[in-house]
Amino acid sequence: MNLEGILSISGKPGLYKLVSQAKNTLIVEGLTDFKRLPLYASHQVSALEDIGVYTYDDTVSLSDVFSAISKKENGGATISHKVSKKELYDWLREVLPDFDEDRVYQSDIKKLVQWYNALHAAGLVEFKIEKDGN
Repeated sequence: MNLEGILSISGKPGLYKLVSQAKNTLIVEGLTDFKRLPLYASHQVSALEDIGVYTYDDTVSLSDVFSAISKKENGGATISHKVSKKELYDWLREVLPDFDEDRVYQSDIKKLVQWYNALHAAGLVEFKIEKDGN
């Protein structure tokens, strides 16, 4: 799954797509409402392609995690971020069995679920059907 140009902005709900770049400004567009807004150096911005989930061995990129979620959900949306803590952790264990439970918090899993569902709603979730060699 390609997450290039998809951004999360601290203090603003939802995900944004990078549209344009100027000397001191980024122009982004909301994935769901398509509203454009400028971002300045004072905004805290995270590119989804740079984020990963801790496992006991290494860090798994967010695109790989989203691909695993898509495979688990057969390309559909996933659970709500409003379910209980136990349900969130059980769900992530199904998706990524070796995630580091000491370093991945409930708020991280909620954000992961929200981001996946936002990408799914925007039609950016790629579901690849694996074919047998037969």
